[in-house]
Amino acid sequence: MDYIDRIKKIKSEKKITNDKLSELTGIPLSTLSKIMAGISDSPKLANIVSIADALGCSLDYIVSGVPQNDHNYTLAPEEMDFIEVYRELDAHSKELVVMVAKKEAQRSNTAQTVVQKPAALKAPTQKSAKILPELGTVASYRKRDILLYDLSVSAGTGVYLDDAQADSISIPDNDKTRVADFALRINGNSMEPKYHDGDIVLVEDTDSVEVGELGIFVLDGNGYFKKFGGDRLISLNEDYGDILLQGYSEVVCCGRVVGKLKKRT
Repeated sequence: MDYIDRIKKIKSEKKITNDKLSELTGIPLSTLSKIMAGISDSPKLANIVSIADALGCSLDYIVSGVPQNDHNYTLAPEEMDFIEVYRELDAHSKELVVMVAKKEAQRSNTAQTVVQKPAALKAPTQKSAKILPELGTVASYRKRDILLYDLSVSAGTGVYLDDAQADSISIPDNDKTRVADFALRINGNSMEPKYHDGDIVLVEDTDSVEVGELGIFVLDGNGYFKKFGGDRLISLNEDYGDILLQGYSEVVCCGRVVGKLKKRT
């Protein structure tokens, strides 16, 4: 198909006669007829531009057949290289590439899910407990109070965090514990061998963590203590599978786990 065929094709699709096209472009009908008949070997570029404008298509399409970019996309050099490689693939390979690209786009979007901490982590009552640090080699004699939420943030199966009650406990006041804003007690064994059932973890109040960091998360109301894997939550215990974040209506990061305490023996 040459440029004349492409002009005729669009004229036919839009039901535009030569008379009408002459009127729209200002090109004399006799000149336009010669162009359409192929009699004019070297039509003026200005006339071809006028025809493209009148037909509502790009000059590139008329001259070379390149489809018009209706989406106004601008491709980077590496994107153009990728398209060239994609065009060389067979149908099966193209299908695999599209499937992987969609999965990666979904993973990338899901990995950015962090929202603010739920109100359930905010209502304190008062009580004290004696706890020794497991964060340093020498215990500090200085103490400070911190809230311990009276709920079991799951290290295994999720539990609801609604209506949580918090008590005040005293912990050593040192450089390693000072970043902690509150404490939570875990249960289950999915974070073994480093964290065990009944351990109290110290948590820094933040609404996001980096990939590879430990955090407290809420998925549709269920609480988890896990390692953040971008698109999933990961247990340290290899007996437990990853929890993929896709499919949840709400994914909340409640804080970063910065250490743990253990009861005096």
